[in-house]
Amino acid sequence: MGVQPDQYFDDLYGNDSELERVKESIREAGMPDISVAPGYGRLLTLLITLTQARSVLEIGALGGYSGICLARGLPQDGKLVSLELRQEYADIARSNMVASKLESYVDYRVGDASVSLEKLMKEAARFDFFFIDADKENYPQYLEACIGLANKGAIIAADNTLLRGRTIDDNKQGPSVLAVRQFNRMIAQDPRLMGVHLPAYDGLALARVK
Repeated sequence: MGVQPDQYFDDLYGNDSELERVKESIREAGMPDISVAPGYGRLLTLLITLTQARSVLEIGALGGYSGICLARGLPQDGKLVSLELRQEYADIARSNMVASKLESYVDYRVGDASVSLEKLMKEAARFDFFFIDADKENYPQYLEACIGLANKGAIIAADNTLLRGRTIDDNKQGPSVLAVRQFNRMIAQDPRLMGVHLPAYDGLALARVK
């Protein structure tokens, strides 16, 4: 079989030197190579720009790949709050943001995302855009928290909704699979949301908070 559709379209854009540097830093640090797919990274930048989002919440920083994609779409006075469980990952993400001259946009909060989300609720924080890309077992809880932190009309995006095919395999019944299936149903059926699922790469969910 020839070139796959995802690869065909990625090749049209060529290499992004800043994002390639991020991927290399992730490999050098021995971190999992699970950054958002290139096409979805471009989509995040486009959506931030189109919606004119000024405040963004990212759940799961990893090495800063998605953070760069999100920050690229922000206006000069925009802000990205990025939640990351591990300090070493947040440090690498921050260094990559600095190298990309985007560090002024981002505020890293390290620790359990559920705790950080509770703190944001108490701070009465509100966001225009959300990107969920962290531990899959908590996707339904993260979605609920994002709805609670959302400005009217906010966009919620979430990566890996196919879990490399496990989501659509009835033989797979692990906790992460069950949680993502529940999350996918919420995107499709929750009356508070207008949602859509994109099946390319490893799946991406998009929803607008009504």
